[in-house]
Amino acid sequence: MLFEYNFRNYNFRLILYMIALNILGILVIRSATNMDESMVNRQILGVVIGLACAIGISLLDYRRLLNLGWLIYAGCLAFLAAVLIWGSDVKNVKRWIVLPLIGQVQPSEFVKIGLIAFFSWYFMKYQEKLNQPSVVGAAALLFAAPAYLVYAQPNLSTSLVMVVIVAGIVFASGISYRWIAGTLAVVIPVAVTFIYLLMNGMIPFIKEYQAGRILAWINPEKYQQSYYQQANSITAIGSGQLTGKGLYNTTIASVKNGNFLSEEQTDFIFAVIGEELGFVGCMIVIILFLLIVYECLLTAARAKDLAGRLVCAGMATLIAFQGFANIAVATGVFPNTGLPLPFISYGSSSLISIFLGMGLVLNIGLQRESRH
Repeated sequence: MLFEYNFRNYNFRLILYMIALNILGILVIRSATNMDESMVNRQILGVVIGLACAIGISLLDYRRLLNLGWLIYAGCLAFLAAVLIWGSDVKNVKRWIVLPLIGQVQPSEFVKIGLIAFFSWYFMKYQEKLNQPSVVGAAALLFAAPAYLVYAQPNLSTSLVMVVIVAGIVFASGISYRWIAGTLAVVIPVAVTFIYLLMNGMIPFIKEYQAGRILAWINPEKYQQSYYQQANSITAIGSGQLTGKGLYNTTIASVKNGNFLSEEQTDFIFAVIGEELGFVGCMIVIILFLLIVYECLLTAARAKDLAGRLVCAGMATLIAFQGFANIAVATGVFPNTGLPLPFISYGSSSLISIFLGMGLVLNIGLQRESRH
């Protein structure tokens, strides 16, 4: 019950770190969109709704929510199926659906959180049989269905994020290292074969534009046109030097004014941060992400049961990997993926879904084990 909580355990630090990233994101979005107040206001509304959802969920017993595991899983499948049937077709992809009174929503962002909740409950339920082939095989099949529906949109980057999230949950569940070694023994040769086929003109299982991004990352000189945006992003970050050119600068050479990037308010927002806030601004963002991940892992270590630990591990994995991936794309470390920067990039679906997951983390921390 609500009044049985010890609110001295409430993690206000985590709230402050998230709000700090939100404020920074709103400022940079305002600059990246050349002060488009409608976009800025939508982002502010997303922050308010997301934060309210996080605080509301933080006061609900996470165990009662996770006990709805199968309902959550069914909802994820239904949401994703609805996208393929009724979704908005933009540039030959279907990733969004328009809901009455709410507007456009990207279901795959919410499915990430749904899968964290479902698999945390699943591995808690079967923790005594965790290494049995039937349990592992069922988990693989249960994951394959939503992963395929996201991949079919097509949305390869988000399906890969889902793979990483569930892998993090499985690792934290205490599964035998023999399962991990066996998986790596299959995945590594498959990845090497995939890259070999790609470099020799064969495109297995992915769209041509996706292959082009990977090839441009492997050989930027040969595929300069596909690497154009990442090259400009790297230049923009470098041009910011130590303290940056300042927010809202209007020089034609800037990434937002010179049309050197597309979607700079989402996929390449870190380039705007690097150019306008410099190395100092970039480090503040990275440190805030590290602090949030640390708090998630600390909450996991203090969780009163396996499900709580896995939810926190899943959220830490999501924020760490997606944050790293976005920054890695902007700096040329990863191929262009189109993943948003958590808490910062423009987009209500990504913003609110992350807050929902963090609400669970806050409640798990609120019910943590006492340390005497």
